[in-house]
Amino acid sequence: MYADTNATEVSVKGVYMIDAYGGPAPAVLLEDENGLLMPIYIGQPEAISISAAMKNETMPRPLAHDLMISILARLDTRVESVLIDDKIDKIYYARITLEKDGAIMDFDARPSDCIALALRDDAPIMVTSSVLARAVVDKEKLRGARAIDGFM
Repeated sequence: MYADTNATEVSVKGVYMIDAYGGPAPAVLLEDENGLLMPIYIGQPEAISISAAMKNETMPRPLAHDLMISILARLDTRVESVLIDDKIDKIYYARITLEKDGAIMDFDARPSDCIALALRDDAPIMVTSSVLARAVVDKEKLRGARAIDGFM
């Protein structure tokens, strides 16, 4: 787990189509314990993968994140945690921490990939307080958002 005491654990509220940047775009919506919402706009493949993980759905063929979890399991490695630790302009940055035989390894990764893997390995998703403070949106801005499963 990250030593950053200024990080808050969040849960994945869902994957939604949200009007942004001139049209609807998929976003994963993160929520802290106080109900603050933080959207991260993601690609369609990552939206499908995160949505499938949330519903414990198995696709006929493994998605990339399912394959990664299978490889990690075979190598006796697990996702320990995820930390979304920076936002520059409109781009989020994250780190995923893996554990193998007590050894801890950090990797830079896209937040959407980190979230998809964390959900599959039941690992906590953390957001630094500074990122959360800058990224939280008013629930009114999310009016009209639709769950992505209506688009599958």
